[in-house]
Amino acid sequence: MAAQAQSTVVPTDAELLQAQADLWRHSLYYLNSMALKCAVELDIPTAIHRLGGAASVPGLITALSLPAAKLPFLRRLMRLLATSGVFTFDNSTEKYRINALSYLLVEGITDDRHINHKSFVHTATSTRYIDAAIGLAHWFKKDAMTHPFHDLHGVKLFDESMENHDADYHKMANEALAAHDHFGVDIALEQFRPLFEGLTSVTYCICSDGDDQTARAIVKIFPHIKCTVLANPKFIGTITRPDAAINYVAGDMLKFIPPAQAVVLKLALHHWNDEHCVKILAQCKKAIPSREDGGKVVLSDIVIESAPGPMREAHLLMDVGMMTMTEGRERDENDLREIFMKAGFSDYKLDKFGARGVFEAPINFGIN
Repeated sequence: MAAQAQSTVVPTDAELLQAQADLWRHSLYYLNSMALKCAVELDIPTAIHRLGGAASVPGLITALSLPAAKLPFLRRLMRLLATSGVFTFDNSTEKYRINALSYLLVEGITDDRHINHKSFVHTATSTRYIDAAIGLAHWFKKDAMTHPFHDLHGVKLFDESMENHDADYHKMANEALAAHDHFGVDIALEQFRPLFEGLTSVTYCICSDGDDQTARAIVKIFPHIKCTVLANPKFIGTITRPDAAINYVAGDMLKFIPPAQAVVLKLALHHWNDEHCVKILAQCKKAIPSREDGGKVVLSDIVIESAPGPMREAHLLMDVGMMTMTEGRERDENDLREIFMKAGFSDYKLDKFGARGVFEAPINFGIN
């Protein structure tokens, strides 16, 4: 047997020296997350906001009532946070400023489009998350197909089993999910207004322990639309102030979706495996009228960016996070196209919306 040709390219001396620094960076990336967690726990973004949007390190020591002896250590922490993009550093004033990222972590902003993401940081940097990720290699060696979070803790995230196991953590995780899911809804409804103009009825499907805020936003902006919300009975039982413009129906979108001119799914499919996604979209297909009568599915979900860069890295981190913590996954456009086709749709239109994509899918007459 001929010897296998060597395929590994031997790095140059300069590449090896750089590789050591890159290895440090990758091995210590978790300290970026821990520094962010520390900033959120100390409430540094809110402190800077209350100081007018910019603060020196001595100013933060005073505002946060921290021991003066911690000043040099806080300076080092803030330097890392600025380098990683959490804050902006102004060299001329030696002050740290709130930027778009840290704006999401400020308490007390009254802008309707601002949603505080502190719960997302707390959940993603919790020991429950981290311990599940630490055990990935052990999980890969096991035959069991339960995801690492379930395999380690014996409960499922966002599930009643989690609530029974740790009610406080369940509450925090669902607050994080709400911040993740509801962010940008008003912006999206304005940007994609043409998708809703001309519609007379919409069914909005709530996934898991979500809520009806998106449906309420739809009827507020488009009061002529008759809106139906499909949710699990448990959620409907918690509604104390139902919106008179919304009809609430208890059910399971894997089995039935109330008929409407359009079905809206927001960040739902990435919680499910491919088989379930096909079933959900097939139920959507049954619920809407023909293309000629304006039948459509409006789907918002994360779509993995194809081009290298920070957005693709964020999407892939979310995907491995979903793999570790849930039964779901993030998908690229080809993955989602295949699911649409299997569910009976022949075409779709995709538009980018921040870190997400918005699909408009008419029905395919040729497939039953």
